[in-house]
Amino acid sequence: MANQDNIQTASAVNEAAASTVTIPRTEQWDMRSRGGNRDYRIFVAKPSEASPSAGYPVIYVLDANSVFGTMVEAVRVQSRASEKTGVQPAIVVGIGYQTEAPFDPSRFHDFTLPTRVEELPFSPKDSVVANMGGADAFLEFIEAELKPEIERKYEIDKSRQTIFGHSLGGLFALQVFLTKPHTFQTYVAGSPSIHWNKSFLLEAERQFVSRVKQDNNISVNIMIAAGEDEKLHWSCMNENARELAERLSALASHGVRTEFKEFEGEGHISVLPVLVSHAVRFALKVSS
Repeated sequence: MANQDNIQTASAVNEAAASTVTIPRTEQWDMRSRGGNRDYRIFVAKPSEASPSAGYPVIYVLDANSVFGTMVEAVRVQSRASEKTGVQPAIVVGIGYQTEAPFDPSRFHDFTLPTRVEELPFSPKDSVVANMGGADAFLEFIEAELKPEIERKYEIDKSRQTIFGHSLGGLFALQVFLTKPHTFQTYVAGSPSIHWNKSFLLEAERQFVSRVKQDNNISVNIMIAAGEDEKLHWSCMNENARELAERLSALASHGVRTEFKEFEGEGHISVLPVLVSHAVRFALKVSS
């Protein structure tokens, strides 16, 4: 009987000691956009290091439910050895949704522009088409509501802001880069779904090139990347991404820094950790 009591007591102690695992120096809150009346969950990680005089660089991460933790740890670990990695500490802001799932259907609305059904390169489900087209409102939320809140609560270097998106999030990053490049200084478009709105992007690219060649003040960085195994996808995802990067590379003398990466042996989802690791170095390298 005594042994049984000891077992029960030990079990109770173990249960009492158990607690939720959290990422150090992070917090989250929910926001409802004023313009679109849409709900978001905001995740923020702050470095332990003191803020530089200009403030911390910041990375805004789309689909935060799936990649916020990966991004935070990549920044934290690499910036601890900045003398070797060249990576500075930074604030990571994740834009996600009120769900425990890695991806939320709301992303179809937030990351896409209005597109006619007949222009889509696939046979869409009615539920997807009905929820497309909210990218402008989503960007307005980021610019008019989220950024001011982040800048109110944290010391931010407004001259070193990055946006990271993958898949449809990569499409969103490209749309912003080509139409409003001054919104961020660095863009990371991983496995971008260019095929969703290719005609729009081609026209936006044409106008972007024209503006860049006339604007002597632009200084913007873009990484476009995909997993090697994505070349098997019917959408020509890798080909579209590589060709766009090659065309943008021709603008190097006009202030556009472009990098293309194809990660060996990685598919559309498995590419995320290695993409995050490279994105951190691309965005946060100490200027030489």
